[in-house]
Amino acid sequence: MSLFKRSVVSEILSHAGVVFSTLLVVWLSVLLVRLLGEAANGSIGADVVFGLATFSSITALPVILSVSLFIAVLTTVTRNFRESEMVVWFASGLSLKDWLGPVLRCAVPVAVLIGVLTLMASPWAYRQISEYRQRYEQRSDLSKVSAGQFIETEEGARVFFTEEPKNPDEEMGQIVARVLDEDWLSVITADSAHVETEANGDRFLVLSSGHRYDLKPGKPDFRLVDFERYGVRLESKADATTAEAVRREAERQIKARPTLQLLSDNTDNARSQIMWRLALPLAALNLAMLAIPLGAVNPRLGRSGDFLIAGLVGLLYMNLINLSRGWISSGVLDFRLGLWLVHAVFAALMAYMMWRKLRVRPPRRQRGVKTA
Repeated sequence: MSLFKRSVVSEILSHAGVVFSTLLVVWLSVLLVRLLGEAANGSIGADVVFGLATFSSITALPVILSVSLFIAVLTTVTRNFRESEMVVWFASGLSLKDWLGPVLRCAVPVAVLIGVLTLMASPWAYRQISEYRQRYEQRSDLSKVSAGQFIETEEGARVFFTEEPKNPDEEMGQIVARVLDEDWLSVITADSAHVETEANGDRFLVLSSGHRYDLKPGKPDFRLVDFERYGVRLESKADATTAEAVRREAERQIKARPTLQLLSDNTDNARSQIMWRLALPLAALNLAMLAIPLGAVNPRLGRSGDFLIAGLVGLLYMNLINLSRGWISSGVLDFRLGLWLVHAVFAALMAYMMWRKLRVRPPRRQRGVKTA
């Protein structure tokens, strides 16, 4: 490999590593904040936050890799022009089209990796995320309650707080529960609690030695009940059946389905997902090639304008892919046309911009000068 190719490949990989690390850290920071917020609200368990963050990061890797490669190539080309290194390369007999080889040497392995992620790893990660959430939703209210924490269930209709049991034979210690139904707001306190399962499958949280305070919001009605034993139904067999139906429906979400299963499904939704999974590796190659003419700037011009234009081009590319996926899903766009249309447009744009950069312009004729 020549000195030019080695230097270009090394610089692209160096910039790509920095950009990839930065984007991944930003993504994980935002993701963890969101997941910890869901855990605090009781939507997910605190014990699954790390697993959900890991699998969600796998699903985001194709886009992060594509953007990292695009920015790395753009930054490398721009730096060579701004620091006048391209003058040396041009004087050595090289041109802008000689960048295609080194860029492809970096882009092709990344595109192959993105293809593996979108076709195999990402669907598997989506299935794991779905299973994590479904397992937590199927847990009873009691199993979601942790000692020393307020936990909301049923979209805030029930709030529990419990302490550690004082006796080893007790499942739970002192407990406070707020239950909100259509008419009454109830606050229940008890010294201890345990779970009982009836013969028909219904599960009850049985409270021992406590009090129940009922009131109607906005009305003077109030009730006070002392009890030695009080049962709160946690879930019934009918509820479990409904939850199972919801779980099966969630498993059929299009993002979690394996690629081979999508290929055998003759529906527009399946075709749109296949198009998306094949589009990301092709987009990575196209964006890497497009970054070459976009980065070939005039050193005398400002830097912000070129990066802004390049960012808008990349954003337009990804949005058009999403738009094509929506059109294929709704049946507006044919799958065979939508699979390559956007990529062909941007490949033609790259070829045109390269032609414009490589074209030798004749010198301008000055006014008042006559030719013989």
